[in-house]
Amino acid sequence: MHVAIRNFRFEPAEFTLRPGGTMTVTDHDSTAHTLTAADRFFDTGTIAPGATRRSPHRHSPAPTPTPAPSTRSCTAPLTVT
Repeated sequence: MHVAIRNFRFEPAEFTLRPGGTMTVTDHDSTAHTLTAADRFFDTGTIAPGATRRSPHRHSPAPTPTPAPSTRSCTAPLTVT
């Protein structure tokens, strides 16, 4: 699963990830961002502009995601199937 952060938005706007799957996040903005689940089950840490982070996720049960680029809060649904 690849997620891009561009213009303070997530692409795709909704994520689907299988348990044990890997999420790759690329920051295409000019400021650093993070992608963090609301329950903190996963957190990419700070992703510098132009950088990519890859993280394995082993969701069971599914986390409650609240991705938040920079200091502006954005949300996007994450489905773990």
